Amino acid sequence: MGSPIDDLLAALPAGRVLTDPDVLTAHARDEADLCDAGTPLAVVRPRSTAEVAAAVRVAAAHRVPVVPQGARTGLTGAANAVDGAFLVSLAGLNRILEIDPGERIAVVQPGVVNAELRRAVAKEGLAYPPDPGSWESSTIGGNVSTDAGGMCCVKYGVTGEYVLGLEVVLADGEILRCGRRTVKGVAGYDLTGLFVGAEGTLGIITEITVRLRPAPAEARALVAVYPAMTAAGQAVSAIVAAGHVPSMLELLDRTHLRAIEAYRPMGLDTGAAAMLLAATDTGDGTDLAAIAECCRAAGASELYVAGDAAEAEALTAARRLAHPAMEHLAAQAFPGGRGGLVVDDVAVPRSRVADLVAGVEEIAARHGVLVGVVGHAGDGNLHPVIVVDRADESSMDSGRQVFDEIMRLGLALGGTCTGEHGVGLLKRDWLAREIGPVGTKVHRALKRALDPDGIFNPGKVIAPG
Repeated sequence: MGSPIDDLLAALPAGRVLTDPDVLTAHARDEADLCDAGTPLAVVRPRSTAEVAAAVRVAAAHRVPVVPQGARTGLTGAANAVDGAFLVSLAGLNRILEIDPGERIAVVQPGVVNAELRRAVAKEGLAYPPDPGSWESSTIGGNVSTDAGGMCCVKYGVTGEYVLGLEVVLADGEILRCGRRTVKGVAGYDLTGLFVGAEGTLGIITEITVRLRPAPAEARALVAVYPAMTAAGQAVSAIVAAGHVPSMLELLDRTHLRAIEAYRPMGLDTGAAAMLLAATDTGDGTDLAAIAECCRAAGASELYVAGDAAEAEALTAARRLAHPAMEHLAAQAFPGGRGGLVVDDVAVPRSRVADLVAGVEEIAARHGVLVGVVGHAGDGNLHPVIVVDRADESSMDSGRQVFDEIMRLGLALGGTCTGEHGVGLLKRDWLAREIGPVGTKVHRALKRALDPDGIFNPGKVIAPG
């Protein structure tokens, strides 16, 4: 047996193994601040399941860590390198293998970008609903590995609800196929569900069978502006209590409204405390009218209903500007590449959304840190966005303190430490608090059973024990 690199080069075709220091640095981390990244040994770019398996066999023989990567758009450090690891980039496994309109399924490789799949199935009159904020760049494999969500979750749910089957390379290089292509199927343990959301700690996903839906009717949308966050929270509670099911129900706080207006002027009311964006896709507008009445009754100072699909799309586009607008705000606040964002992801009962936002405002003010809140009010999943100066350790420390206090608040409100971004490195300790010692023990037992040498994405999701 030679060195890990020599054996890897011998096992794979030319050009698949990269060791240039600049390439290693470029692949060393995802988009999460506050998360450390190690120095990898190599970047591996396989083009087939067989090549992934070959790389894993080499890693297993040498007990080299393996970190699977997609587009590296994650926000928790799950794709960050560990020292001496093989970074297995799945970007080259990027084919849509099959779209079956009759069975309403698609079979894709993990490197397929979310937006590409959505556009491809739309040509068949179908829809793939999961729509994370990074849908134009994030991959299906990454979405599955983190069980990603998005703005449509309030009606259509998260990625895992659309995953029917998987092909997975295990820690010894064997290839597992699990799940089904049928509408129904309950045979055996739910191995497919086990790998969804595991963030590459149990195996490397190389093929995904997803459920599709008929394309929805034309979207209709409205915006409601509120002078107080409590009123926006009351509107959300009223919409849910009345049994309405919007296809989107998004909340933006004052910080985000001001950031979006500064980034791309749209005439937003920057003096408002909050804005709700609601949409329906049932076609007749009845649902949206009822939602509008709930918004109005809760005290909206302004309410605007889009007249057609184009206007509805323009309103949705404003919501999608939230993250780049906050990036722009951070860059303006801390020039020279110093401005950073820590994007939190906490889900609470929908009745506690206003309490979460009020608590975040109090935490931010007490620490003197700028924090904006945006997110999916319809399912209680909000994203406090913490602005930090990467070059100032005191700013980073304050950001960490604010992050931890928000996590503590979310759990105290009956929530969870992540609604859609995953755990990675950023929330590993908070997951342990949430699930407790017994839950932690079960997680570790599953990890040992499937990855006894601990080579897959070590240190992510659950701490070794």
